[in-house]
Amino acid sequence: MRLTTTTRPAAADRTAAELEARLAVLTDALDIAGDQVAPAAAATARADLEGVRARFALGTEHTVVALVGGTGSGKSSLFNAISGLLFADVGMLRPTTDEAAACVWGADATALLDFLQVAPLRRIQRESELDGDHERDLHGMVLLDLPDHDSIAREHAEQVDRLLPLVDLLVWVVDPQKYADNLLHERYLQTLHDRQENLIVVVNQADTLPAGGVERVRAHVLELLAADGLDAVEVLATSAAQQTGIGAVREHLADAVARPTTRLVTARAEVDAVAARLAEEVGSAEPDLPDTGRAAAELARAAGPGVADAVVSAVRTRWVTVSTAGLPVRWAACVDATVASAAELGAATGDAVAASSEAEAPGSRRARRFTILAAALGLATVAYLVLALVQGLSAAATVVPALSGLLAAAAVAARAVAVRREDAAAATASVERHRVAAAGVVVDRLLTGPTAAVLARHRQLREAVRTP
Repeated sequence: MRLTTTTRPAAADRTAAELEARLAVLTDALDIAGDQVAPAAAATARADLEGVRARFALGTEHTVVALVGGTGSGKSSLFNAISGLLFADVGMLRPTTDEAAACVWGADATALLDFLQVAPLRRIQRESELDGDHERDLHGMVLLDLPDHDSIAREHAEQVDRLLPLVDLLVWVVDPQKYADNLLHERYLQTLHDRQENLIVVVNQADTLPAGGVERVRAHVLELLAADGLDAVEVLATSAAQQTGIGAVREHLADAVARPTTRLVTARAEVDAVAARLAEEVGSAEPDLPDTGRAAAELARAAGPGVADAVVSAVRTRWVTVSTAGLPVRWAACVDATVASAAELGAATGDAVAASSEAEAPGSRRARRFTILAAALGLATVAYLVLALVQGLSAAATVVPALSGLLAAAAVAARAVAVRREDAAAATASVERHRVAAAGVVVDRLLTGPTAAVLARHRQLREAVRTP
């Protein structure tokens, strides 16, 4: 789904393309992570990401501005003052303020307001032919008057919480008495540091302050915002009752409407917030895999009866401990559940090692050749002695060759013994190599492969949530 509009600067197009790509990366990583992300966190993240997509699917020709504030701050009066209409409910008894109201400048915003869940009877179109160019600067703006965020009715705060991520410009309206309210700062303002370029604070009811009081309150509000990490937020003073400061507010709104990136900043901040929450579901890095050679050697030695169960269990426990170091519980549990059990590991190792032991040891035929040669020399010497006796050869002619033959046969026999020892040592080493190699195949298949697959999924989500 393309996050684009028909006309806007190339920079905004690039930003939209980057946002679209990041949405795709986060969604894919979340899908691949599966159950290793807590179900509630995953469901919230998916809903929020889908909300960003849905908002942009409606187009970005409208800039959504919301007046947000607490009870008695004068939001509705300010709404009427900005719009020039007496539409929002004002007064001590306001029976319909449990629903957001909307005023639209310019093109039809029905689909957008349906998405924002603003009731049809709570909508009004601002511009008309009688306005001429007076309202042109705000063309494309959708102004919302939200319920009080501190209302005792929980559904009011729920509406505010639902709509805040979808609003392009927040106008937080405070009154001179409650602008330092802890709920306002701790629950809301302190969470908006990524959106402060699209946030302004309006100190309303400035007409109730004594001479010089407006600047003192404004200065204090700026100090509180700086403490909240919002040192770039503009603070304006207004009086909806006396219509003062309204022009400055409208100028800020017009600037926001004119910036194509206003809508993108809001979406980017919401995606950043999703990523920040998902970052709590992954570790800071993937642990290194354990020493596979050590694991294979220990399993090969444990393939015999008696020691297999205990050793194999220890090898598996160490493997899981090392390969899950620093991972969140869900990821560590996934590794533990994915690699083979100690019983499976022991059985597979035993079968692999048994098959490898059938291989013939190198050099075993060599000892047999030396033995055969020694026997042949001995027989040849005996045959010579028999022949010498039959022919009546002298002792001198018989003894020397016979002794030479016997010595040669003895030397070859001694060499056969030495070669047999060498071959035995080589056979033992060869068998050990074959056993370790066979166990290594088992380690790769039942430990390394499954663990690497889980860590690859963890890496994909970790990199996705940390990519700006």
